[in-house]
Amino acid sequence: MAKQIVKERMLIGGRWIAKKDSIDVYDPATSDLIATVPAASTEDVIYAISRAKEGFKRSSSLSVFERTKILQSAASYIEENADIYIQTIVLESSKTVKEARKEVRRCIETLRLSAEEAKRIEGETVAFSQMPGHEKRVGYVYRFPIGIVAAITPFNDPLNLVAHKIGPAIAAGNAVIVKPASLTPLSAIRLAEAFIHAGLPDGVLSVVTGRGEAICNPLVEHEDVRFVSFTGGYETGKEITSKAGVKKLAMELGSNSPTIVLADANIKEAVAATVEGAFGVAGQNCIGVQRIFVEESKYDDFLDRYVLATRKLKIGLKTDELTDIGPMISEKEAKRVEKWIDEAANMGATICCGGKRSKAFLEPTVLTNVPETSTISQNEVFGPVVIIEPVQSLSEAINRSNQTEYGLQAGIFTTNLEDAFTAVHQLQFGGVMINDSSDVRIDSMPFGGIKGSGIGREGVRYAIEAMTEQKVVAFKLKRSPFS
Repeated sequence: MAKQIVKERMLIGGRWIAKKDSIDVYDPATSDLIATVPAASTEDVIYAISRAKEGFKRSSSLSVFERTKILQSAASYIEENADIYIQTIVLESSKTVKEARKEVRRCIETLRLSAEEAKRIEGETVAFSQMPGHEKRVGYVYRFPIGIVAAITPFNDPLNLVAHKIGPAIAAGNAVIVKPASLTPLSAIRLAEAFIHAGLPDGVLSVVTGRGEAICNPLVEHEDVRFVSFTGGYETGKEITSKAGVKKLAMELGSNSPTIVLADANIKEAVAATVEGAFGVAGQNCIGVQRIFVEESKYDDFLDRYVLATRKLKIGLKTDELTDIGPMISEKEAKRVEKWIDEAANMGATICCGGKRSKAFLEPTVLTNVPETSTISQNEVFGPVVIIEPVQSLSEAINRSNQTEYGLQAGIFTTNLEDAFTAVHQLQFGGVMINDSSDVRIDSMPFGGIKGSGIGREGVRYAIEAMTEQKVVAFKLKRSPFS
């Protein structure tokens, strides 16, 4: 795959803008410079908001047919140019070519779902006559676009998670300003190109690249921005909530996801699913499996199979079709996770396999006997590490699963229906996957968590609902229609 070293431009209000001040974008596998992108200033953000105000007038005036056509056209453009999008993801992110190919397919699906859901933004009637004195009134509720949406996106899904914010925003008739992750801004720029090609009116979409400190504060604090959609870390999310003011927020802030394996489970299937769920995208996945609780009678068998399967994973070039695990997003992040592993080992944890680092590449690591007070047990590791521990019962597994500040998704393997329903009702998470790991998502489902994992739900339909407001309409008639 050929390397690209280009000076990219950012999109503000329909214009492609270059700047002298820029930031470098590197391939995390090689540390090679692959591109530069503009480093936007606060003034650029204010300009983007002013153009978005004009863009919102245009987007809110688009018919449902026009919104649908634009979204479908953007999806088709990406499909026709899939190799470019795959190459971009592989170059700038941690993803292998197999993982990048899957993300491009999902992006296309997300945009097509957005096009379909644009047709289903529906209201409801209100029975005013239920209250004495209102017999002459009839009414209904309909949804209207909220205005300007600010979308702040992470590095781990640099195309599809951007689509999950742009697609619903456009479907609902809003304008949207995207601030992509500084480490992976190229996929967002390519996505913007698809929308320009699809005929999106000027001002409806901006992609503002650069450093978070220059962009995020003026973006989330501005009164004309009516909705902030953020995917990222808990501390940043907490800071945004303190600065945003009175406006709607949607946040996905990560997790420390557990999966429970009971004695009656299919161990072979459980191992396969949780290995994939723990180590895909080098573990940099908000619903990736981080903790596995195995009923004691099957623990040794499960652990032996798990370690064997983990050792078979191939670490290597992202462009190699046989590669299972690529690099982490940076050597800095790989060093952080390595430090957490070493801390746990020094506290008494056992490293069953992995734990070694070479630059940004970290071996898939299996830990046991991990103290619950260790950093890696309490926090979201966001790296290729999994903790496997024995439990005496389902009750113990649920209690230990819930001992976290996060609550995004969990999984359980069992053939017992009552145990499955017990887990569904007692696990404190936004999603519970039965006979699957925590790492299950389709782009139409409501996706989000509780506690420190965030606010609200993504998933196309649910994002559209969040990005719209409800308006009550009442007609007072001369006489009651019921008389």
